[in-house]
Amino acid sequence: MNSRVSDLLDQLLAISHPLEPFDMPLLDAHGATLAEDIYLGERVVMRAGSRIRSTQVGLAASLGLDRLPTRPHPRVVIISAGDDLVEPGQSLGHGNEEFETNSWMLTTAVREAGATGYRVHTIPENHQQLRQIVEDQLVRADLIVISGESQDESFSLITGVLSELGEVTMISPNLAESGQHNFGLIGPDKTPVVTLPGDPIGAFLSMEIFIRPMIRTMLGASNVFRNVLTLKLANDITSPVGLTSYVRASIDGEGNVKALEGQGDLISLSDAQGLIAVPEKIGGYAKGDMVNVIILERSNN
Repeated sequence: MNSRVSDLLDQLLAISHPLEPFDMPLLDAHGATLAEDIYLGERVVMRAGSRIRSTQVGLAASLGLDRLPTRPHPRVVIISAGDDLVEPGQSLGHGNEEFETNSWMLTTAVREAGATGYRVHTIPENHQQLRQIVEDQLVRADLIVISGESQDESFSLITGVLSELGEVTMISPNLAESGQHNFGLIGPDKTPVVTLPGDPIGAFLSMEIFIRPMIRTMLGASNVFRNVLTLKLANDITSPVGLTSYVRASIDGEGNVKALEGQGDLISLSDAQGLIAVPEKIGGYAKGDMVNVIILERSNN
């Protein structure tokens, strides 16, 4: 089934719920989300939904508090499946083998979003083996994210396993450089699961557009989405009509944004400071146009 990007995002947020809050020791609470307003007399000194940083820990200590009411970091298990994937540090063999990228990138990405990420790289030999791996991970997961290649049938294997464990929907969002996804609830606790394309660029875009907002929702964060700025475009860009595109870009000190060269490789992804959002009905932008840019929390300095 085909779907608009915004429609799929709405469906994913509908199965993402803030985790139950509890009091955490100050050092453990660092980086989590405050679940309740904190008062000094009648004055609110820390607001619910804000991330607990070092300054909030210091303020709490100065008020005599050794614990804070927080929403815990969501536990996100990342599973990358494919029989042609080789662990970094090993040698590539013959054929179509390539270094496994997604589990490393996605695990660190969910940590950047505020989750506790667990990396599981597996080369499933059969249906039962993959099912056992997924079932084993359910005990420690608030969300499971799986990437698999459609070309080598690992995506079909993943879909079959998840369909036995719960109710899942296969969907293809109209997202450029992307592919098929699954989403649903599996296991006895109805744990959310999302499957992503195996291509690293597609997996990253899905992480940013779909998975990150799910994690921020689970955290109960006030800022579910990244900041978006309207900036002047420094060069022409094109985009396929009918698909939503997110063009990797650099941003200069004068408020100009420039689409990077080599959009299809991980070098431009690594260099990107922002994503230029190009709606599905627009075939691109011209130099000098004002465009919306999703600001990535990274710097090349």
